[in-house]
Amino acid sequence: MINVTKPYLPPKEEYQRYIDEIWGRCWLTNNGPLVNELELNLKDYLGLEHLLFLGNGTIAIQIAIKALQLKGEIITTPFSYVATTSSIVWENCKPIFVDIDENSLNIKPELIEKAITKKTSAILATHVFGIPCEIDKIEAIAKKHNLKVIYDAAHCFGSTYNGRSVLGFGDVSTCSFHATKIFHTIEGGAVVSNSSGLIYKMAKMRNFGHDGPARFAGVGINGKNSEFHAAMGLANLKHIAEIMATRKNQFFKYLKWIKKLDVYMPRPTQENVEWNHAYFPVIFPTEKKLLAAVKALNDHYIYPRRYFYPSLNLLEYVDAAECPVSESIAKRVLCLPIYHEMSDSTIDLVSRVLLRAQNYRNK
Repeated sequence: MINVTKPYLPPKEEYQRYIDEIWGRCWLTNNGPLVNELELNLKDYLGLEHLLFLGNGTIAIQIAIKALQLKGEIITTPFSYVATTSSIVWENCKPIFVDIDENSLNIKPELIEKAITKKTSAILATHVFGIPCEIDKIEAIAKKHNLKVIYDAAHCFGSTYNGRSVLGFGDVSTCSFHATKIFHTIEGGAVVSNSSGLIYKMAKMRNFGHDGPARFAGVGINGKNSEFHAAMGLANLKHIAEIMATRKNQFFKYLKWIKKLDVYMPRPTQENVEWNHAYFPVIFPTEKKLLAAVKALNDHYIYPRRYFYPSLNLLEYVDAAECPVSESIAKRVLCLPIYHEMSDSTIDLVSRVLLRAQNYRNK
């Protein structure tokens, strides 16, 4: 069986050394030493001033919305994982969807300004598949209209724009360290901000609002993460250079097949971008051809993922919005298997199955 992804696991003895430390201290959670060490190491690796390690990427978005005191309407993308939209609704704000660029699959800046009303408080944009949004355009619009900017950078570990980590942009950027991500802590996430005041506020929020044993600095939530998850992050971070290099090589090995297949891939719409090649999405001409490809792959015990599907403007708990590009892409995009241990021969197998299915259809 070949699944769409498989988590990277470090050498067991490296993880075990951290576990032995945890056992010795009996400090399992509540901002332990490994959590602090991971935050420091991540800031150093990514070149960030502030970062908070959280329980997951969804709680990161929710805390960001709460910390920025957002109300009313938040302009966002329909092409993202459901957590981007559900977090807005969960925090009693209204998602306003604008369509995406058909090449980058990111929110289209030219459509954002048209959607701004007196009720708009922020823009929440997703860097899709690790490819950065048009950051300069988005932030110019936000500055012009006095709006906050949150970037859902769940896919963006290691991606850069103008030589800086993509996580360093916006009022707040959020990240996911879920087991499926190129860097993971089993479950986990982070908030990043260049504002020390916002970071201080979010640090209190992630721990029930505690400002001391018996004092509370406003409403908080349990957004913390444990020493065991931090241990996995610390162990994996030691291997991140190898992980990133392997993924990039796999990406380009897949690419040699693309010229033979009737598909295209998303690409950046701006210069000075480096992305992490964490996913291998392909876009078919029609949904019918995508479904035929999925069947052919499944028949060989290969399991890609329709990611993202459906377009989020079609969810039953949001107001209807016309996003024809997102709706079309969502029906035609497929993420092919890619993971650290994936061999060249497996990449060839997946690609050949797709090519045979395509040739059979064309007869």
